[in-house]
Amino acid sequence: MAGALLCYLSPHQYSRPFPPPKLTVASTSDRRPSLPFPLSLSLLPARSPSSPSPSPFDSVLLLCTSLALSVSLFVSDVPPSSAFVVTPPRKLQSDELATVRLFQENTPSVVYITNLAVKQDAFTLDVLEVPQGSGSGFVWDKDGNIVTNYHVIRGASDLKVTLADQSTYDAKVVGFDQDKDVAVLHVDAPKDKLRPIPIGVSADLLVGQKVYAIGNPFGLDHTLTTGVISGLRREISSAATGRPIQDVIQTDAAINPGNSGGPLLDSSGSLIGINTAIYSPSGASSGVGFSIPVDTVSGIVDQLVRFGKVTRPILGIKFAPDQSVEQLGVSGVLVLDAPANGPAGKAGLQPTKRDSYGRLILGDIITSVNGKKVTNGSDLYRILDQCKVGEEVMVEVLRGDHKEKIPVILEPKPDES
Repeated sequence: MAGALLCYLSPHQYSRPFPPPKLTVASTSDRRPSLPFPLSLSLLPARSPSSPSPSPFDSVLLLCTSLALSVSLFVSDVPPSSAFVVTPPRKLQSDELATVRLFQENTPSVVYITNLAVKQDAFTLDVLEVPQGSGSGFVWDKDGNIVTNYHVIRGASDLKVTLADQSTYDAKVVGFDQDKDVAVLHVDAPKDKLRPIPIGVSADLLVGQKVYAIGNPFGLDHTLTTGVISGLRREISSAATGRPIQDVIQTDAAINPGNSGGPLLDSSGSLIGINTAIYSPSGASSGVGFSIPVDTVSGIVDQLVRFGKVTRPILGIKFAPDQSVEQLGVSGVLVLDAPANGPAGKAGLQPTKRDSYGRLILGDIITSVNGKKVTNGSDLYRILDQCKVGEEVMVEVLRGDHKEKIPVILEPKPDES
């Protein structure tokens, strides 16, 4: 046998030959290595009481045999079937690998935005810049344009943008659209550090498809949350102006404070929306989040980058809250004020006023625009969003006890002209 030590015996030591060796079979379930040769359980014959006591040579023989067996265990080849079982490392499933890859590929496009405000210390009277909020954003192009929500940067005296490699840059505001809660910032960062996010399409989205939100909730580093589109064509109000935002995406992907302005991605890693709001009394994600669709965002960002403003048409009126009109028992938009230099004032719409006796005289109540019924302020905004500056619209109003149709030429907001 290979590697065994040879021990020579003299013939007169034993009067009888060795008994045939007893064989043992190694089982793979033992998880113990089996020997490449038959192992005898008793290499020496059992000694009877009448047998003479073992000589010193017997001990030497037993020691040599034990050494031979021990050496053979280490130098002999052990069959693979009798080797110790090693559990292989767990592998990720294909859908898990796809999610990991999506996060790794899109994280470099997501940035962290810090909103700083100037405040004066009450005791020292020193002027300090203190953080008043934070949010997320993403790289739009290689020119250094960053897209986020307007409410993330509102009221800021200074803005800081932190890229994925933790480098921080001062940011300046290129422009913003309060009505749609979108803003564009600019940073002077090297082009090799800017990774624009892939732009997708939101017109063909379906309820139930998977979505992924990346952001910096609660000031943490990049965080990924997953979910599905739980609703389409929702409507929310702008956090700045209260103007309705149409066709909003509803998702159950967790969107917490700090996720605002971050991207909502589809399974291919393309941008389909900007995470902007949650529906939650506590302020934390409760499974109902909203994202502005990318089709709306693209047009706004294009105008902000090119002109620094969004040219959106207005009627130039102030109207009463919907609840007040409902109490009057009528359906439509009640005109409270129509400045003479505005589109509605120039066209002759009548505002609400008081007579010489202090009695309230209701103004015109807008019931339709271009033949589309108007029942509240949201309807009016929705119709105007489909119009352009300089376009003439036909406004139908209820004046007194009769209806009139008045042509109005739409104009941009005064602060955007």
